Amino acid sequence: MAFRPLGDRVVVRRVKEDQKTAGGIIIPDTVQEKPQEGEVIAVGPGALDDNGKRVPPEVKAGEIVLFGKWSGTEVKIDGDELLIMKESDIMGIVEKKKK
Repeated sequence: MAFRPLGDRVVVRRVKEDQKTAGGIIIPDTVQEKPQEGEVIAVGPGALDDNGKRVPPEVKAGEIVLFGKWSGTEVKIDGDELLIMKESDIMGIVEKKKK
């Protein structure tokens, strides 16, 4: 990707959800809610604190995160539909269960 976010901005690609209900009914795109889970694609260098020092971001590229329903700005880069949001819009990182 040829895009580098600035400050505490994060680029996220939404994770595709199933388009069928448990009973097998197909949900059309027009009524389907957009997922609030996505993969971090790129991360900015971090925000500046009150003293001008850089605060490193907590998320890294490749992590799966949960974010608010109305978070971010939708953009299209290289044909991909992505979200650009502040790191503070991310509610948490989805960690894989250890077996």
